Amino acid sequence: MFTSEATVELDDRASELTVIPYWKAKALRAALLTASDLGIPSLRGVLRVESSIEVSLGFGSSTSDVTASIRAVLDAFGGNPHHARVARLAVQAESAADPLMFDEMVLFAHREGRLIESFHAALPPVAVLGFQLGLGPVDTLALPRARYNPDEIGRFDELRGLLRRAARTGDLAAIGRVATESARINQRFLPVPRFDDILGVARSTGTVGLQVAHSGSIGGFLFDPADPDHAQSVARAEKELSAIGIDGCWYYAAEPESIRPRTGGTD
Repeated sequence: MFTSEATVELDDRASELTVIPYWKAKALRAALLTASDLGIPSLRGVLRVESSIEVSLGFGSSTSDVTASIRAVLDAFGGNPHHARVARLAVQAESAADPLMFDEMVLFAHREGRLIESFHAALPPVAVLGFQLGLGPVDTLALPRARYNPDEIGRFDELRGLLRRAARTGDLAAIGRVATESARINQRFLPVPRFDDILGVARSTGTVGLQVAHSGSIGGFLFDPADPDHAQSVARAEKELSAIGIDGCWYYAAEPESIRPRTGGTD
C-alpha cells in the first residue's frame, strides 16, 4: 500500500522544528505554514515523515508528505482539517499540489489550490497495471506551463461533461476514455516515447483506458476488476508491453492489500 504518515513531536527545549528524514523540506515547510495559519508563531520539536512512495516519478509523493504534515499539525492543535484549507496550505508549501486531500473525484487547479468542481463520487473500483515510460524523474515545476489551443479547450469541456456523467453512474469505461484522451492531448506538451505503441497494447488487451502521470514519467492501464477475464488481460498486457521494451510493471486493484510488483519488480 502506498502511504505517507506524519507525526509532530513538540519539544519546548528544541530551538526549532526539524524534520526526519532531513530532506523532506516541503513537508517541513507545510508544517510551519500550518502553524502560522493557526496563529502559532513558532513550532519546536520534530516532524517525522514516513512514506512508502517512490519520489519524482508522478506518484504524488511530495503532496502525500505535505498533506500528512499539514494534518498532523492541525490535529496537534485542534485545527479544522477542511479539504479546502489543506489544499491551500499544500500549494503554498510546494507551489503545485495533487488533490490527494479530497476523498472524491474532483477537478482541481493544482497551482492555485482551488477546487473547480467536485463530482460528488468516489472513483469506481479499478485495477491498474502501472509502468515506467522511460523519461526518468521529471521536475514538473521546471516545465513550461501548457498553453492549450481553442480546439483542446473545447475538447476538455466535452471531457469534463463526460466525466461528470461517468461519476454519477459509476461508468468506469467512460472514465477510462477521459483518461486516454487527456493523455493524448498531453502528448503535445510532454511527449511519451512509444505512445502509439502503448495505445495499441491498450486497445488489444481489454483495458478501459490509459492514464499518464502529470510528470509524464509513469503510465498505467486501467482495467475493470469486475471483469472475470481481467487477470488474463493484465498478464497479456504485461507481455505485450515487454515486447515493446517496457518492463518492471506493478499492479494494484481496488483493495489496498492487493498492491504488488509484477514479474519485473518495481522501479
